[in-house]
Amino acid sequence: MADEYGASLKGASILVIDDEPGMRNFLTKILEPRCKRVEQAGSPDEATKMLDRAHFDLLILDNIMPGKTGLEWVTEQRRMGLFADTILITAYADLETAITALRAGVQDFVLKPFRANQILNAVSRTLDRKNLRRDNTLLRHELSSDNVRGKLLGTSDALANVRTMLHKLAPLPTPVLFTGASGTGKEVAARTLHQMSDRADKPFVAVNCAALAPDRLAHELFGVVADASHRKAGLFMLADGGTLFLDEVAQMPESLQAALLRVIEDQRVRPVGGEREIPLNLRLCFATNANLERAVEEGRFRADLYHRINVVTIDMPLLKDRSEDIVELASLFTCHFSTVLGMPALDLDDETFLKLRRYDWPGNVRELRNLIERSVILGEFPDEFSGNGNVTGIQAVETLDYVMQRHILHVLDQCDGNRAEASRRLGVSRKTVDRKCAAWGE
Repeated sequence: MADEYGASLKGASILVIDDEPGMRNFLTKILEPRCKRVEQAGSPDEATKMLDRAHFDLLILDNIMPGKTGLEWVTEQRRMGLFADTILITAYADLETAITALRAGVQDFVLKPFRANQILNAVSRTLDRKNLRRDNTLLRHELSSDNVRGKLLGTSDALANVRTMLHKLAPLPTPVLFTGASGTGKEVAARTLHQMSDRADKPFVAVNCAALAPDRLAHELFGVVADASHRKAGLFMLADGGTLFLDEVAQMPESLQAALLRVIEDQRVRPVGGEREIPLNLRLCFATNANLERAVEEGRFRADLYHRINVVTIDMPLLKDRSEDIVELASLFTCHFSTVLGMPALDLDDETFLKLRRYDWPGNVRELRNLIERSVILGEFPDEFSGNGNVTGIQAVETLDYVMQRHILHVLDQCDGNRAEASRRLGVSRKTVDRKCAAWGE
């Protein structure tokens, strides 16, 4: 039955505000089986207290009530920082009421008397529009900030340890701090954590704290309330129910660090210019390539905030420390950019793979990705990585050690880095493989 009125009802939380118990019970009876949560308020004052305690996606509001009208109340609440969409139920829909309702941010009217399917259609339309606005805003944010999408690829022991930790943390609400050098995949790991959790069907929102000016960062994160008709939801609210990822958190201005600490501790956010703190249901992840302990010692980062976000830390390994993953990553990036750019795929032969693995990759996975994209565009690898060129320090005539190194590493790749299986296939002892890999820095 819920599908008839759209999937958006299934996850919605709705507050019914009406002084007539019969009307409240009727609306609750038809909405409760289809929605996540439906609550009632018998007066505007009671509704105000409920909004202070919990977040609602939608309000269904009667206009004529004792004390003040529904439109007077919702106008007052908008000034305080109410962002929930509103449906007004009324027996009188004259032009003046309609204009006042539009100014107060009412999304739809339902005229009394009405049937169950009329209110369900109005709720479905309003929630669909609300979700579409949110998705469009998040998509524009995603495109403007050039956020990274992708999977956490690789079979190395270092990456296996990261995956194990992500699996342990996925069902928990605990904040997670991702550390590691630039380009090691901190955001990709945070996205993977989000996808593993029960929040996977809700938004994942990534924010680079270093990319926005301090005054704009506050507006982007917390939202803005200018007056009853001009307000903007912040990324904290748009990510509600999902995960908010704050990258380069060490670059956050000190003036915002105190506000962030309050959000973490209280799970509530106050928009800039607003009077009400809005409850949140949010998983927070953080990332930095800086030394936060040193930043605390130097007074650039609040000690209490550091201890609050440093509950669980996942340190992302350098690409050179998981060089066995380069084969999989290079193959994936080559296929991806060949398809996206409509250009021929590059030839990844054994010599190219060996040269890729012997490079230090100071820019980590991001540098490898950029190299592959550039090479696909140009139609060839640079000489230092090409199968027809030479790696610095390797003569044109292959030495026995070079041939041996290439063969052993190739077999290791075929065995997904399993040295015991590789030694069995090579017909040598495990100690021999370990000794050779240690000599080659593998």
